[in-house]
Amino acid sequence: MTKPPLTVYLAAPRGFCAGVDRAIKIVEMALEKWGAPVYVRHEIVHNKYVVDGLRDKGAVFVEELDQCPDDRPVIFSAHGVPKSVPAAAAAREMIYVDATCPLVSKVHIEAQRHHERGLQMIMIGHEGHPETVGTMGQLPAGEVLLVETVEDVATVEVRDPDKLAFVTQTTLSVDDTADIVAALQARFPNIVGPHKEDICYATTNRQEAVKAMAPKADAMLVVGAPNSSNSKRLVEVGARAGCDYAQLVQRASDIDWRALEGISSIGITAGASAPENLVNEVIDAFRDKYDVTVEQVETAVENVEFKVPRVLREPA
Repeated sequence: MTKPPLTVYLAAPRGFCAGVDRAIKIVEMALEKWGAPVYVRHEIVHNKYVVDGLRDKGAVFVEELDQCPDDRPVIFSAHGVPKSVPAAAAAREMIYVDATCPLVSKVHIEAQRHHERGLQMIMIGHEGHPETVGTMGQLPAGEVLLVETVEDVATVEVRDPDKLAFVTQTTLSVDDTADIVAALQARFPNIVGPHKEDICYATTNRQEAVKAMAPKADAMLVVGAPNSSNSKRLVEVGARAGCDYAQLVQRASDIDWRALEGISSIGITAGASAPENLVNEVIDAFRDKYDVTVEQVETAVENVEFKVPRVLREPA
């Protein structure tokens, strides 16, 4: 029986970013250096496949530091942690390694510098997301106010409208954030912004690739986890860019084939914490059912690499 033809538009860049790659290497190198178990506070990155693979190698994932013993190393996830967490680890004389993405650390440093200048911070982010919790936890309570939407900007209560600065979560929608920033600047004309946009290069690049790909495709799949902010934003960006059917899948087994009946093209991308082998798994699933032609839609080339902490490069 002849398979129907299908064009697969493959977004580039897609998948792992430099911060995720670094965080995973940190866990693997910690296991090599200190042996199992190594504890990790929160999922090192938001991807079940990656976390399960590290768990099989001896990583133990916990949500809070008090779930870790004093005598085993602990790693802080790529999303960053409040200042109180490394302080508590140091007080317990624990070995700890901070896997916070350097681009998230940049936001932490910005917030601290603004605070030292007497500015109250407004953070654009998602309530409860570990990156937002970590960034807000860099400063004393009340010094960072959270806004999630343009509507929030109208009601946020500040200490002094002339002494404000803003930072953003690194994994947000570029377009949504621009609207919120515009609302902040309209209400607080003297608000200070970051020297360089906080949304990371990988988030921006993946969203731009989706914008270029989505209008060509009958449907779009984003390979990523449901708790991955940047992956969920890619679904939203795809829908806005003209793709009527845009869905998040963790694995090929999650594909809703009935919803895809009659398509002749599909766009595929992956969030920054999704490994390439899961993308290949999804493409192979389409090859089983269709005569597939793959076309790459490339909008940027990434060659960023972040070094792992020195403690892991030194002999045990």
